[in-house]
Amino acid sequence: MKAAEIRELSVEQIQAKLNDAKEELMKLRFQQATGELQDTSRLRSVRRDVARLATVLTERQAEGG
Repeated sequence: MKAAEIRELSVEQIQAKLNDAKEELMKLRFQQATGELQDTSRLRSVRRDVARLATVLTERQAEGG
């Protein structure tokens, strides 16, 4: 998900997507620890999505919106 797409969402939608992404990241980390994870590049992309979502959310909160 690109930052431009995230900026089009409402704060509630961003928070929901952030929670979903964090949950997915936790599951991926668990799969990696148990040796079940096949697509290791997914870890990187989800981690970056979490960072993008958190960044845009912080920007919105700084704006007061």
